[in-house]
Amino acid sequence: MNHSPNDLIMLFNDLFRETYRTVLVRGSDEPEYLPVSEPLGLAQVVFAHGYYASALHEISHWCIAGEHRRTLHDYGYWYCPDGRTPEQQRAFEQVEVKPQALEWLFSIAAGSRFHISVDNLAGDGAADDTGFRLSVVRQAGDYLRGGLSGRALGFLDTLKRFYGTGDSFVEAWQQDIGRIAPSYSELDTLRKTETV
Repeated sequence: MNHSPNDLIMLFNDLFRETYRTVLVRGSDEPEYLPVSEPLGLAQVVFAHGYYASALHEISHWCIAGEHRRTLHDYGYWYCPDGRTPEQQRAFEQVEVKPQALEWLFSIAAGSRFHISVDNLAGDGAADDTGFRLSVVRQAGDYLRGGLSGRALGFLDTLKRFYGTGDSFVEAWQQDIGRIAPSYSELDTLRKTETV
């Protein structure tokens, strides 16, 4: 299956340009969120280097951000670059559970491969790799049991329609759990989950 970031730009912009005055934009180096800066302007969700996965990740952050956060540059969040101390990495992992869980669901809907990212190559890596992976799986399950916001649900449904994954989505997600978190033991519970 072809995964062009141009498709994500088209899908996101068709869905959110008018209703949320926001567009998805291909960037160069670092991803960022640029709120509206003038009365008739558009907010921009900027993803890095034209990478498909970066676009899905930045869309995830945008779907989670509340109304006030969407008025702030980068949603008003602190960001400590790669090379974090163990304490900084633990804080990073706590904040990243929700967007990575949502990015994973978006990836499944798009038929693309998701990769957990602790984003700390110059540091000591994950503070708690297994715990982080399990938290992402649990959060994705919570989202599927009815915890998706309107924007996230709308984009997930759009991806399923565009990539034709609606009928296979739940099964594909369940099969991918073992790859994302090999030690996850609640698979039977997840199989009984009613999902979106």
